Formats: sequence, structure tokens, C-alpha cells
Amino acid sequence: MGIGRQAKWWMLLAVSLSGTTSILATVKQSDAWEAGRRAYESSDYAKAVLELQAAAAKEPQNGDIQLLLTKSYLELQERDAAINSAEKAVAIDPKSSVYHEWLGRAYGEKADHSSMFTAPGLAKKTHREFEIAVQLDEKNFAARQALIEFDCAAPGMVGGGEEKAKPEIEKLHSMDAAEWHYALGNCRRQKKDFADAEVEFQLALESHPKSAELIYDIGDYAVRRSQAERLIEVADLGTKVAPSDSRGMFYRAVGLILKSEKLEAAERLLREYLQKAPKRSGYPRYAVAHEWLGRLYESKGEKEAAAKEYQAALQLDPKDKSARESLKRVEKN
Repeated sequence: MGIGRQAKWWMLLAVSLSGTTSILATVKQSDAWEAGRRAYESSDYAKAVLELQAAAAKEPQNGDIQLLLTKSYLELQERDAAINSAEKAVAIDPKSSVYHEWLGRAYGEKADHSSMFTAPGLAKKTHREFEIAVQLDEKNFAARQALIEFDCAAPGMVGGGEEKAKPEIEKLHSMDAAEWHYALGNCRRQKKDFADAEVEFQLALESHPKSAELIYDIGDYAVRRSQAERLIEVADLGTKVAPSDSRGMFYRAVGLILKSEKLEAAERLLREYLQKAPKRSGYPRYAVAHEWLGRLYESKGEKEAAAKEYQAALQLDPKDKSARESLKRVEKN
């Protein structure tokens, strides 16, 4: 009897220790994941990759780790690694619409930087993944918009075609008015029909959009076309939808500079943007923010300050022709 009870005691102790070890491992795994997430949010993508690789080694069936690895690799322009991580995420959960969407984005990035021989095959894979993402979740608007943009921009030989986009756009009609108008406008933009794109983008903004990405993409369009009033509207809507998103600062500042109003506020907003905004795709680049600061100072006649900002822009992006031309102009004067 005594031996039997002792055996049970040691078994219970072993189980207890095993459970403790498991709990500690889970904490460590969570710590690794959290460290990777923090590094990603702070735009330290190389560190994010290292932390997330460690987390993935401990949690090989965690698709979200692979998803964040995909995003980190894309920011580092390591496209093959991004595809590999996205494929792992899809293998872990083939029913995830988001995983298929990001696999499509990874293939698309690779296609954009491939030769004429390999790009068509990658483009077809891109289209297929966007289609699967939409089939799995019809309300994954990011995936549907990506599919529509592909169809409106790409030729039929790689799976695109405007006629294929039309039914996808119409499905949005009854689902979300802002997404519908945006899709119509974006398709017209791809075809360089800017007059119709203008109308649809304005209707999208007036239809109570819920997506900051949608709002700020229209903001990018407004910057390129120097539409000051629309930029203020974009900033107002974006701040309402996503109060912590720093992009509203940038678009409001550009709108104010174009209007030559409240330039001190515009300067403060751009400085704050440079302090807070992540260095990430979908966000105005730091070089562009410095260039707009240069334009602000130039408009005030402060040539030396303007030159410093244009130089800062060129240090970040030596290929920025606009900043280079602006620097030459202020130095000449």
C-alpha cells in the first residue's frame, strides 16, 4: 500500500512539473511573439523577423506568427522569404481568408520585381490567391479591392480584365456603399479615366467609409492632384475612423500647405508625423514629409531651412527627383 501511494505521488509530481514547464513555455512563447509584434510596430523589421522566427520555432502551428513574418519580410523587401512564410500560414490554416490575401500580396510584390519570363506566372498566382480569399470571406474588403484592382489593371493573359472586375464591383453595391464607390473609382483610375475616378472617390468619402486604408488611399490620390480641400476631408474622416493613425497628420498638413493656411500648424503636424508614424508600406514616406516641410519653408521665403529639408529628403531617398529639383531651385536662388 505504501509503495503504491508513493508511486502515485511521484506520478502526480511529474504531472505537476510537466504542467508547470508547459505553462512556462507558453509564457516564453507569448513573450517571443509579443517582442516580435512590438518590433514590427516600432518599424524594426529585422528585429521582428528574429523574434518571430524564435516564436515560430516554438509554435510551428501558429499561422499568425507566419503572417506577421510575411509582413515583416515584405517591409524588408525580402520577397521570397515573405512568400515562404505566407505559404506556411496558408498550410497551417487553408480556410483563412487573410492568409490567402497576404500570400497573394507576396506573390504580387515578387511579380512586380521579376523578369518578363517569371512575372506572368507569379501574377496568375496572385490573382488566384485573391480569388480564394474572397471566396472564403466575401466581406474581406481588402482582398476584394485587391482582386478588383488586379482585374482592372492586368491583362487577360495573366487572369485580369475589366469585365471580370465588374461583377466583383457590383457585389459591393449592396454590401458597403463606400467600398463600392471606391472600387468604381479605383478601376477608373487604373484606366486613367480621372474625371470619373474623381466623382467616385468623392462619393466614397461621403458614404461614411469605415476603412482607414480606403480613406488614405484617396488621400494619396489627392496629394498627387494637389486637392487641398479633399485632403482636409480625408484627414477629418481618417482621424474619426482611426484616431491613433498618424496619417491624418500628414494629409492635414499637406492640405494646409496647399491652401497656404495655418503654416505653423502644418509644420507641427509634419514634425509630429515624423516622430510617430511607422516606416511602413501604406504610410507616406519620411522623405516625402521632409519634402513638404521644404515646400512649406520655401513658401515662407526661408530658403536655407527649405534646402535643409530637401537635403534630408534626398538622404532618405537619393532617387527623389522632385526633392532634387527643389533643392537646385532654392540653392540657385
